[in-house]
Amino acid sequence: MGKPTGFLEFQRVPETYEAPVTRVKHWKEFVNTLSDNEAKQQGARCMDCGIPFCNNGCPVNNVIPDFNDLVYRQNWRGALDVLHSTNNFPEFTGRICPAPCEAACTLNINTDAVGIKSIEHAIIDKGWEQGWVVPQPPARKTGKKVAVVGSGPAGLACAQQLARAGHSVTVFEKSNRVGGLLRYGIPDFKLEKSHIDRRLAQMEAEGVEFQASTYVGLAEHAEEGLTVRTPESLNDEFDAIVLTGGAENPRDLPVPGRELKGVHYAMEFLTQQNKVNNGDRIEKQISAKGKHVIVIGGGDTGSDCVGTSNRHGALSVTQFELMPRLPDQEDKPMTWPYWPAKLRTSSSHDEGCQRDWAVATKAFEGKGGKVEKLVAVRVEWKKDKVTGQMKMQEVEGSQFELPADLVLLAMGFVSPVKNVLDAFKVNIDARGNASADTFNYSTNVAKVFAAGDMRRGQSLVVWAIREGRQCARAVDEFLMGESVLPR
Repeated sequence: MGKPTGFLEFQRVPETYEAPVTRVKHWKEFVNTLSDNEAKQQGARCMDCGIPFCNNGCPVNNVIPDFNDLVYRQNWRGALDVLHSTNNFPEFTGRICPAPCEAACTLNINTDAVGIKSIEHAIIDKGWEQGWVVPQPPARKTGKKVAVVGSGPAGLACAQQLARAGHSVTVFEKSNRVGGLLRYGIPDFKLEKSHIDRRLAQMEAEGVEFQASTYVGLAEHAEEGLTVRTPESLNDEFDAIVLTGGAENPRDLPVPGRELKGVHYAMEFLTQQNKVNNGDRIEKQISAKGKHVIVIGGGDTGSDCVGTSNRHGALSVTQFELMPRLPDQEDKPMTWPYWPAKLRTSSSHDEGCQRDWAVATKAFEGKGGKVEKLVAVRVEWKKDKVTGQMKMQEVEGSQFELPADLVLLAMGFVSPVKNVLDAFKVNIDARGNASADTFNYSTNVAKVFAAGDMRRGQSLVVWAIREGRQCARAVDEFLMGESVLPR
């Protein structure tokens, strides 16, 4: 390493944020990228640890020690090349990935991990600023055509890899703009959509064609105004079809009062705001302004609802989690190098939010068909003496009520849209996902492949990119008999 004693000399320097009081007044990103010198010092902290567990902690297997060392030496162009060798879109992961690589960092055994995510963020931002990120069109075309259904991170990664291998790739997206979850699931204050747009421009220059407002499946399931492409038409036109539509079925909360107005899935709320930020007009947009907002679900989607509600001007925001509160600090010797269970506070929580744990919702109540309050109860988790599983029990006498003008259900997603899989006659697994392995990514239907959340279930953007890249190699091998694309 460039600085063998760097981890002893330098402390971790986190990225800085714009103050909450000002950032809640706009929808722009508010994280400040590390300066060149700060990034250099972070790179210097990377140990010559022998076995870099961070590589395996990263789903795309980024070659982290190499780009850390190159940043320390201020060889930014070389660092960008190393980063791009495993990750098509580091500007996405450098902003929104929870950084399992840092949990696996050897330094994290007994001190603060190397700021890998912040280094990645700095590398790709400099790459764009310097004009180093350019189209990479193939040297030759294969004459093969591939349809990619879904334009989220898995679909985009798969499409870019296949296009660079020389195939003609068309990406189909049912929304009015390309980007999938990146476009309409993640708030602009975490990921400005200009980052997506410039990648799309690069991919178009590499030969990828995008068709938005296009539903792939049976016409009776398509929303009005969308172009419909049936599985049969794609099968006739393309040599391979890749399904990367994601896990879009949200987990519901079937309690009394669920039908009341003001109770919505989180994605209804977040997608509308993203569309407005993109210039669309939404009639009767779901708004948190002047309302008591309750977010049910303690994950990233719930956190995004908190940040969006605060920017709307909510009167109050409360977030409930069914599971008990996690410890502030993990037991590192017990968990390293795996992802630790510990309390995480997001930037949205810092902007204003009441959080509560081990709370189960019993009912929603209201008048005139509109929700006005939430009825909840406290629970405790105990191990079943027979099965050994943790089971939830209500705490007697713990029922309470809270005012609720807007309730957002952010409890995760259970499966892909079944209509699409049924239309292609693709087999599903026990969880309702497309059945395909992680080597061939092929389904039971000839020349139909599946990758991303549609195959593995709800997961991270970085896992979607990994699956898209690996699926691209499998498709390339299927079409050509061999492949030079990396897995």
